[in-house]
Amino acid sequence: MTTSPRSGGKRPAPVPRVRLVDVAREAGLSKTTVSAALNGTGRLSDAVRLHAQETARRLGYRPNATARLLRAGHARLIGYAVREYVDTPWSYMESPYFAQLTSATAQAALAHGYALVLLPTQSARDEWADLPLDAAVLADPLADDPLVEDFLAARIPVVSDRRVRGKPGAHWVDIDHEIAVRGVLDHLAAGGARRIGVIGAGTTSLFYELALTTYHEWCAARGFAPLVELSERPGSRATRAAIDVMLARSDRPDALFVLTEANPPLILETIRAHGLSTPDDLLIVCVSDDPTAAQTDPPITTLSLRPVEIATAGMELLIKALESGDQSPTGRTIETRLEIRGTSRRSGGHD
Repeated sequence: MTTSPRSGGKRPAPVPRVRLVDVAREAGLSKTTVSAALNGTGRLSDAVRLHAQETARRLGYRPNATARLLRAGHARLIGYAVREYVDTPWSYMESPYFAQLTSATAQAALAHGYALVLLPTQSARDEWADLPLDAAVLADPLADDPLVEDFLAARIPVVSDRRVRGKPGAHWVDIDHEIAVRGVLDHLAAGGARRIGVIGAGTTSLFYELALTTYHEWCAARGFAPLVELSERPGSRATRAAIDVMLARSDRPDALFVLTEANPPLILETIRAHGLSTPDDLLIVCVSDDPTAAQTDPPITTLSLRPVEIATAGMELLIKALESGDQSPTGRTIETRLEIRGTSRRSGGHD
């Protein structure tokens, strides 16, 4: 019985890796002959080649994949990291947006013959350096993100958002933040809203930064007082806490634009806990790609950032750059989609 490291015991010794020389010794052949047999090269008889292959299989020999791929000049591996909330332990796959973005990125990579490698976002910057990556996808990078700079310095192509625009070897796919946010605000105003509150996030994400900038400009142009509450952590619980603070204000909003992702039924539950009904007391629009938003009562109006389209477009730009070797920066804008449902339709208002 081995002793658990947590109890203070020693870790079990790792099982020694079977080397090429071990296969050669067992087969009674030279390393060169065994290497040729396993790689399908050299002038060997079928019997010798089969003997070497069977010996390697029996011993559990696995070639050094990294060295083999580097000799070939490429590994067909694309690194992937979500850079939002890098200082906070969280699982971005719990986010419908990032779950769809990650899945679509992986599918698009596989369709082009590449595998996606999920990078440890919170690890030291040099941990990815040993991976033979051909390219990298960095979602929601930090301002002046060091990971972006490290990849580009290593001449590894990167696809990200507008923050990498113009950098050699970098490619961006993004939404038009101003058009998307103004479209939501105009829709709420058309429904009679005059005090539109926004739930944002305390991160350096370009999405939140530009969305809040557009919101403040929109309010200033109409003489509306901006009402903003920031969520300091990802997830539904933190968004719920921010909504609670917003709805407890003396100048409570008559509409809510939730930029942070949260469970749609939980949002409605939070509002009802304040004695408010939707849409009569409070109009709601959420930035969300959660399919349950269409199934609540009433169904929640959502602004979809279209993660699948973003992932597909990003991979197209990346593969084109990899296949051509062109370091010229490229970019593409994806149109968002406003799904108008019951939470933002008030009787007498207009869509």
